[in-house]
Amino acid sequence: MSLMTVEQVAEFLGVQSVRVERLERESLLPAADKDADGTPLFEKEAVEKYKILAERLGGL
Repeated sequence: MSLMTVEQVAEFLGVQSVRVERLERESLLPAADKDADGTPLFEKEAVEKYKILAERLGGL
């Protein structure tokens, strides 16, 4: 299982970090774990699936 930080996810999706945090807060992109500071970490596969779904629905 490969985990990605908020910043890595934001770069991969081409959005700002705040948007990734909002997606997690709204349960649209659930976090797999949290680091020592409480920052969400995401599974790479889940992020890739989310990107595909978002593109099909009209973009990010």
